[in-house]
Amino acid sequence: MRINENYRALKESYLFSEIGRRVNEFAKAHPEAKIIRMGIGDVTLPLPAVTVEAMREAAAEMGRAETFRGYGPEQGYGFLKESILAYYEERGVQLEEGEVFVSDGAKSDLGNMLDLFDADNTVLIPDPVYPVYVDTNVMAGRRILFMNANESNGFLPLPDEFVDADIIYICSPNNPTGAVYDSAGLAAWVNYALKKGAVIFFDAAYEAFIVDPELPRSIYAIPGAKECAIEFCSFSKFAGFTGTRCGYTVVPKDLLKGELNRMWLRRQTTKFNGVPYIVQRGAAAALTPEGRRQCMENIAYYQENARIIAKALESLSIWFTGGKNSPYLWLKCPPGMDSWAFFDYLLNEIHVVGTPGAGFGGNGEGFFRLTAFGNRENTVEAMERLKKLLG
Repeated sequence: MRINENYRALKESYLFSEIGRRVNEFAKAHPEAKIIRMGIGDVTLPLPAVTVEAMREAAAEMGRAETFRGYGPEQGYGFLKESILAYYEERGVQLEEGEVFVSDGAKSDLGNMLDLFDADNTVLIPDPVYPVYVDTNVMAGRRILFMNANESNGFLPLPDEFVDADIIYICSPNNPTGAVYDSAGLAAWVNYALKKGAVIFFDAAYEAFIVDPELPRSIYAIPGAKECAIEFCSFSKFAGFTGTRCGYTVVPKDLLKGELNRMWLRRQTTKFNGVPYIVQRGAAAALTPEGRRQCMENIAYYQENARIIAKALESLSIWFTGGKNSPYLWLKCPPGMDSWAFFDYLLNEIHVVGTPGAGFGGNGEGFFRLTAFGNRENTVEAMERLKKLLG
């Protein structure tokens, strides 16, 4: 018996465990301190009422013989897929029902999609980066190249024609930096992928936070993208489903003449039994006019938090990206402080917790992430503390 030795190459997932350790130690030493957590990218508002009611009704259906449902279609129920198609059509993107696959979230599909690709493929990943992109490829033993995201390019790197890659990861709005590609930037990546014969993994988990109508919310707004891109989407941030679990992935039939679409269908029907009917009813309710109004009401709450954070950073002349079209704000640490030193400084001096940028890759050193997913009172108080400390 042999195990997958590639797992031994994984770095310890120390970032959030180390944050937790330092915060717990501080809390024990200072029980009187009011600690404000602005580091984890998890929603805090309750589910929209329309989704709760839809799931309540669906649960009642499961309790009656005449409406009970057992196994559902692995790729998702038609009622949800039709709602997703309409959601895209409103933004000028035409999809077929057979191109949409419902799942338990973008994170799962981002990892599972790699089942379709040979381990010899070379992967191009931004630095700093959402760690899942790196770790899932390390697990398979793939060669990983990093694109250089930094302050000079606004943490939005563009293709290097001298670099060859087979799989390209793009997240926009980006986690952790909050930066968002415009149409020209995404077009550059689409053209690069078409030229190189590569596939783009486009993570659109935060698309609902985009308020600028000129910024693309789907890579399929870019001509040619259906021939080279797979899009991963989520209800986690749009509808607050982080604990409810539902997402979807778009695999166009124009991609590799439909081969990847057929392979993904085969993979899902073999390894996945589908998202629960009750959850899919809740997700479909989120896409109704009233559901979207309630979801956007929650998102507007987080966007106002982001505006409050951005205003505080601007008043302190701190360089940052994100905030306007993203729930994340990626800021530059004060001179002479690395990411962890700034973390300790904020925790000890004003009892505010963020995320050290170094935990997202080498290019994250010297930067720091704050999230807008807290409650309003704490967000305001944290920024007042920050202005008093650094002003």
